[in-house]
Amino acid sequence: MNLRSKIKSLLNQALEENPSLFLIDLKISLENNIKVVLDGDDEVSLSDCIKISRVIEHNLDREVEGFSLEVTSAGVGEPLFNRRQYLKNIGRKLKVEIPTGNSFQGTLVESRDKDFTIKWKQRELKPVGKGKITVEKMKTFSYKEITKAKVVV
Repeated sequence: MNLRSKIKSLLNQALEENPSLFLIDLKISLENNIKVVLDGDDEVSLSDCIKISRVIEHNLDREVEGFSLEVTSAGVGEPLFNRRQYLKNIGRKLKVEIPTGNSFQGTLVESRDKDFTIKWKQRELKPVGKGKITVEKMKTFSYKEITKAKVVV
């Protein structure tokens, strides 16, 4: 079993013990620098990161593997990767980028299995007469059709 498989197995065990946490990213460099990025349905505490770190560290032999380990939580400004991240951020403002280079910014109002919806207010010309009015817009995006979505802080 290679190092990545061992770590994935250990992570799966640790995350089963704390089902509110989930894996966002696992990177292992050629020099065996291991970086684990976690998120949670509520929050990820320092003690959560320590527990996951200990599970990995205590089950790998540094003499054999020669590794360094960093376990961290996903930052607020990091892109969203997992549907569970969208669910926990309902009601927060998102910036959504699509492949054409356009971006949309609005409040996340709904997250479903294949897509999510944001809403925002926008000033537009009145249909009749001079001046502008404020209208509420909504747009639904498929998770597959976006380039990136980030919570706006």
